[in-house]
Amino acid sequence: MKISIRKKIFLAFAIFIGLSALIWARSYYSQYILNQKIQIIERKYDLLNMILEARRYEKNYFLSFDKEDILQALDYAHQAEDILRDILTKYSKYTLAKNLDERINEMVAYKESLSDLLKQQEEGHLVVSPSTIEFIRKQGKILTSELEKIVKKESQFVQDLIGKSKTIHFLALIPVFMLSVLVALFLIFNVNRPLKTIENAITKIASGDFKNIPEIKTGDEFESLVSSLNNMIDELNRRSKQLVQAQKLASLGRLTSGVAHELNNPLNNISTSLQILIEELEENDLEYKKELLIGAEKEVTRGKEIVRSLLEFARERSLTLRQVVFKDIVDSAISQIKSQIPDIIRFNIDVPDNIQAVMGPQRIERVLMNLIVNAVHAMKDGGDITIRAKNEFDKEGFSFQVIDTGEGIDEKIISKIFDPFFTTKEVGKGSGLGLSIIYGIMEQHSGNISVSSEVGKGTTFTCFLPFHQPDHVEL
Repeated sequence: MKISIRKKIFLAFAIFIGLSALIWARSYYSQYILNQKIQIIERKYDLLNMILEARRYEKNYFLSFDKEDILQALDYAHQAEDILRDILTKYSKYTLAKNLDERINEMVAYKESLSDLLKQQEEGHLVVSPSTIEFIRKQGKILTSELEKIVKKESQFVQDLIGKSKTIHFLALIPVFMLSVLVALFLIFNVNRPLKTIENAITKIASGDFKNIPEIKTGDEFESLVSSLNNMIDELNRRSKQLVQAQKLASLGRLTSGVAHELNNPLNNISTSLQILIEELEENDLEYKKELLIGAEKEVTRGKEIVRSLLEFARERSLTLRQVVFKDIVDSAISQIKSQIPDIIRFNIDVPDNIQAVMGPQRIERVLMNLIVNAVHAMKDGGDITIRAKNEFDKEGFSFQVIDTGEGIDEKIISKIFDPFFTTKEVGKGSGLGLSIIYGIMEQHSGNISVSSEVGKGTTFTCFLPFHQPDHVEL
């Protein structure tokens, strides 16, 4: 039976709240009983104090036989009886002493004995027999002793109850702590971990890695979500293959069209020159014939250059890899083409000396040279070329940029600039294979190249290369 994540979370928190409610109820009950006990002790202390005051005045009377002493003793005895009856009425349920009725009877008997003494005093009998004195003292002593025992017993019970309350509170924390740990583990394994798996998978999808997400067996929405994402990835892979196939066909069409166009121009020129020569073969204008032949030779050279570039674009060459300092390659590339760069172009080099990687130095040097030449061609009125590089240790590689302040690239054509034979230059000024070759070199190095541009402000080519190549063995 599958339980939704919502129900799981609701169940976990329902158990947590239920257990907390039970602990709260038990704690509240303990506090309530403790409060009642404290009130009982306070009242019983008041009762004991009243009895002790009554006995004090009783003893004074037997020493001086002063009527005021017996009246005070009776007054305190009355108050003690009221307190005792109040305890019996309000707190009998919570008091430990279950024989309070006997204490009331003893209190009444003690009070009656004091009343008899007062009556004898008022009748003029000033002499009290020793047996009466002994009897009243015995009554007071028993009453005082019993009440002291009750107060002591109640006090001890309260101390025990406080100790038990502390223990209960401590023990109550154990299931709360355990439940909190279980809820935390539940959230980690049933919520956080699936979410992390899905987040990582979506990040990979966004970066172009269309591998299926590992299945998770949670029996809830996450399992369904992963299944749906895998279905989406399968569909993306299918459509991506269709798109790649369509792009291959489109590229093949552009390549064929480009080859035909590029070779057709020099062939037409050669053909025209030869036709003129055939027609004017009998003429004696050797200078003109020589000029035609020189033009034909140039067109042959141009055709050979196109074929050479095409072969270089298509040929798979093995890389000669070695560990090099990237700044040395930058310096070498600039020195080789410096004669082709007008004085109105300024260079800004920001390349640290500590960038080292395994690469084919001649290939990467060519990448830099082509990008610099393209930047120069984009700045007919002068400008700045910035070459910047930085280590990216988190990606186990480094990146470099070639930035110009030229005319920029229209966003309508920026997606086509790496296509073979695509060029914005005039006919005869370029083969349109330079950026395609660069793209292939970067892929050959397990790297990548991207471009960003804004018309009128300039263009930035960003390249990334790993520190190590998979086929290279360090010696």
